[in-house]
Amino acid sequence: MAFTVTLVAFAGAIALLLWGTHMVQTGVQRAFGGGLRTFLGRTLRHRFAAFLSGLGVTALLQSSTATGLMVAGFSAGGLVDLVPALSVMLGANVGTTFIVQVLSFDVAALSPALILVGVFLFRRDTSTRTHDLSRVFIGLGLMLLALQQVLGLLAGYEHAPGLRHFIDLVGDTPLLAVLAAAALTWAAHSSVAVVLLVMSLADQGAVPLDTALALVLGANLGTAINPVVEGPSGNDPAARRLPVGNLLTRLVGVAVALPLLDHIAPALLALEADPGRVVADAHTLFNLVLAAVFLPLLVPYAHLLALWLPRRIDPADPSRPHYLDPAAKETPVVALGGAAREALRLADILADMLDGARDYIASGDRRLFAETRRRDDVLDSLNTAIGDYLLSLDPDELAEADQRRLQQILAFSMNMEQAGDVIDRILLPHASKARKRGLVLPREDAEGVAAMIGRLETNLRTAASLFMTEDARAARMLAEEKVAFRASESAALAEHFSRGGGGDDAMVSAFHLDLVRDLKLLNSHIVASSAYPVLANSGELLPSRLTGD
Repeated sequence: MAFTVTLVAFAGAIALLLWGTHMVQTGVQRAFGGGLRTFLGRTLRHRFAAFLSGLGVTALLQSSTATGLMVAGFSAGGLVDLVPALSVMLGANVGTTFIVQVLSFDVAALSPALILVGVFLFRRDTSTRTHDLSRVFIGLGLMLLALQQVLGLLAGYEHAPGLRHFIDLVGDTPLLAVLAAAALTWAAHSSVAVVLLVMSLADQGAVPLDTALALVLGANLGTAINPVVEGPSGNDPAARRLPVGNLLTRLVGVAVALPLLDHIAPALLALEADPGRVVADAHTLFNLVLAAVFLPLLVPYAHLLALWLPRRIDPADPSRPHYLDPAAKETPVVALGGAAREALRLADILADMLDGARDYIASGDRRLFAETRRRDDVLDSLNTAIGDYLLSLDPDELAEADQRRLQQILAFSMNMEQAGDVIDRILLPHASKARKRGLVLPREDAEGVAAMIGRLETNLRTAASLFMTEDARAARMLAEEKVAFRASESAALAEHFSRGGGGDDAMVSAFHLDLVRDLKLLNSHIVASSAYPVLANSGELLPSRLTGD
């Protein structure tokens, strides 16, 4: 019974350690995630600068996975070459060892103070940034508290028969220790927590030092498995180059270091008598050596990865999302960036639909009619995928700015989809019905309709740019386009009534008026997709067009 209680307490302490690590990571991501991502994007030009930026960003985030997801987003979009992306990952692997170095010293007494500071900041200041930083302080305090509990629980059980049998088993088979630690790290999604646990076991003398170092190698291997297993899906192998390349570097490091552990452990112990500190130093040294070995070799290494995982585009299924990475959900700023890039695909598809509609109105080609309507099915599918992806994000992990951006992406995506519905269900049927009746627009009206569609395409490009920049001046210019389309509708309506009577002329005039109204409705969705959210956020959007008393 006593052993069962102790086992539950030990599991609870491990859960507390994982939760503290999670709080630190999410707190930093929510407080500085957007700025860190921008900084990272600006430094991805040279492999050594990329290495240092990956080291610095991960030292703050304490999550090489989060850094890797940011870089994968740049790499997938062609914004960064594979060489600097791999450099960032080498730096990220070193950066994630920093908190282990800090906690390897006797800082357990700081736990109550850190929690107290975190709670004080949370209660005294209502700003979002302060609340996020308070999570960091509380998370660090919980990590120290959990480590203290683990040490206390291990003190009476380091010689327990069951534990000794397991230690002897993995001690006799170092490869088994590597695999066990890799599996635990993969399940926990945190190499930091696993290395801290191994450090505690070594500090208590529960595991020999060479076994502890084998477990550290496994933790380093396990943290590289998550991006490969949960990373980019789909038929393009090129999207997997970065996570696979990172995993292979770790595999090479483990394969080289594992046979040398019998020599490495005594050498490190001669330099540092504290086993816990030796574990932390070995963790950092492993990643530093990997970086020193692979940094000069990244160009040929990236070339080999490109040959092994060639780029393949699948044009047969345009409705398949390209940037909705399931693994990115753990890092909201990355998930939102991917969703925004996916939403921009909707604008490209809508532009193709406008081209198809203009050509069909001019030529009556039924093939254009069918192709344009099929593109609306793609819009519907992608809009649904984006909505499901965004709504699956944990709202507790989203900062206020993240929540606002999420709503902007949803508004943009839904308006693009609704604009596609206008073409599919209203504009094309109007044109098809007129064709069946033999109605042909006069040259002047046909040129006017083509000019309006061209103006819509310009407005669509402006809306896509505005969606990314959120520039208030561009938002005002786009919103003013509604005035021009209202004027076109008024002119078409006046012309229609001026003709009077019936006959073919009246039917052609009515057809022209229908097209102008359809295009005006399309423009309304384009304006609402990005101009209105920006103007509403800046306080420039009136609640009503009605004049006051």
